[in-house]
Amino acid sequence: MKRTEVPQKYRWDLTALVKDDAAFEAGMKEVLGMLPEFDKYKGKLGNGKLALECLKLDSKVNQKAGILYVYAHMRSHEDLSESKAVGYANRTETLVGKIMTATSFINSELGALDDKILDGYIADPAFVDFDFALKETKRQKAHILSDKEERILAMASEALSATDNVASMLMNVDLKFKPVEKDGKLCELTNESYGELLADENRAVRKAAFENLYDGYRAHINTLAANYAGNVKSDNFGAQVRGYGDCLERGMFADGVPTAVYENLISAVDKNLAPLHRYIELRKKVLGVDKIHMYDLYVPIVENAQMKLKYEEACELVKTALAPMGEEYVALLNRAMTEGWIDVMPNDGKRGGAYSWGTYGAHPYVLLNYAPTTNDIFTVAHELGHCLHSYYSQEGQPCEKADYRIFVAEVASICNETLLEHYLMNNVKDDNIKKYLLSYRLDRFRTTLFRQTMFAEFEYLAHKTDLDGKPLTVEALNGLYLDLNKKYYGEEVSDDLIAYEWSRIPHFYNAFYVYKYATGLTAATSIARNILTRQGYVDVYKNKFLKAGGHKSPYDILCDTEVDLATDKPYDDAFALFNESLVELEKLFGK
Repeated sequence: MKRTEVPQKYRWDLTALVKDDAAFEAGMKEVLGMLPEFDKYKGKLGNGKLALECLKLDSKVNQKAGILYVYAHMRSHEDLSESKAVGYANRTETLVGKIMTATSFINSELGALDDKILDGYIADPAFVDFDFALKETKRQKAHILSDKEERILAMASEALSATDNVASMLMNVDLKFKPVEKDGKLCELTNESYGELLADENRAVRKAAFENLYDGYRAHINTLAANYAGNVKSDNFGAQVRGYGDCLERGMFADGVPTAVYENLISAVDKNLAPLHRYIELRKKVLGVDKIHMYDLYVPIVENAQMKLKYEEACELVKTALAPMGEEYVALLNRAMTEGWIDVMPNDGKRGGAYSWGTYGAHPYVLLNYAPTTNDIFTVAHELGHCLHSYYSQEGQPCEKADYRIFVAEVASICNETLLEHYLMNNVKDDNIKKYLLSYRLDRFRTTLFRQTMFAEFEYLAHKTDLDGKPLTVEALNGLYLDLNKKYYGEEVSDDLIAYEWSRIPHFYNAFYVYKYATGLTAATSIARNILTRQGYVDVYKNKFLKAGGHKSPYDILCDTEVDLATDKPYDDAFALFNESLVELEKLFGK
């Protein structure tokens, strides 16, 4: 379907961002014209009046540029073959580069100021919109080196990050895999097609995909191991040279999250592996296999359970399911669904997948490629969770404090999904759909809470191995990973080839990041449980979390929402839901 053939009610209205082409051109000209103004502030940020003027100018420029950037990219996503829109997006990329160049002095100058000056700014009511950013500048000062040392590190940054580029080229370009036979035809096996083949109902197809993929990685494993070892050494070097206790502390410091959160995540999951093993055993029985393998964990165990709802029906279901959030929240959902916030249908050239995006000064937007499937109904709830989180953040915070960190970015979206699951489980009469919903929930826990924590533990052990002076050889890395896989999934399910899986995880080149998926799910589950069981908690969630933006550390924001990830309570809530769901699914299957 061409873009012009999509009914207007299924297309977003970007005029809330930029009215037309003339307004876009005027906006670009205005922002570019403001950049020379920064020159008069260079070297003068020790003066409170000038520092405040500079920060306000920086905020104004970034807000105006943000609107142009988001508009141009979202317009290009409507049809990636439309050269004018793609050209607009490219021009805003260039604009961002020019802004970064013009403002690069600000953080370094503020960081070089005496603490007494920074404390004065932080205490000054005139700086209230910037106080958290200034506190962050002060907090980070302990790990900023001398100008000479910082220049050396900047010069070495490209070399120190080369392992990421090497891994990307190996995984996405050079690695080739033996094709998989399916329905009498040979199917190309790639990192992208692997997931689909692993969910195929034909076990021979799944087995071939699994073995062919890891045979490909095994053929290059010495290079991959040497490259990853270099990445770990680069991480540890960066942590040591900046005065962190270890690489984990450095990774957590950026978000202001205590290392106790990371350690508690691994400890909590480690104590609750038995239910996961029980779920895998249930999968084995339902699939009717003598022995379950890693390639049996992604195939659906419930067939013909799709809720084939039209988009309007899906919207009504989502609004009904999210009624516990209150009338105001549901009214905002309705606005998003009816006032041009959502681009609904697929069309030729449109970007795939789904996302929510926006910028300060206009309501957020949602991109969908809706199809009448159960998964897409959940996608509507998920993306609107992001959307309203951003909406409330803008409502509750000034521009300078509205952006929330990745650490909490998935909480509102997963909370919405959990509320939708709860509503459906209490109102759907079809046992087959209930089985699907329960298996959907359990698999989400398995892939997000359990699997991402296993990844997090592997990263921790790999970096510790290097710090202890032990070489990260193929044997060492494979051994670490296989032992963890056996612990998490059980001895029976851990095929020997899974020992090579570490080598195909691109997130390992961004150390101590994946744990956020696991903590996000845990926090969202705890919040959803509170919404459903505690009178008045919705107001706590709205005012202390949704409206919090980034006015303090994301860990502190969650604590304000009565979810402390350094304690056992959120994990108790998460594993309680997992256990309840598992018991119910076992009953429905009669196992």
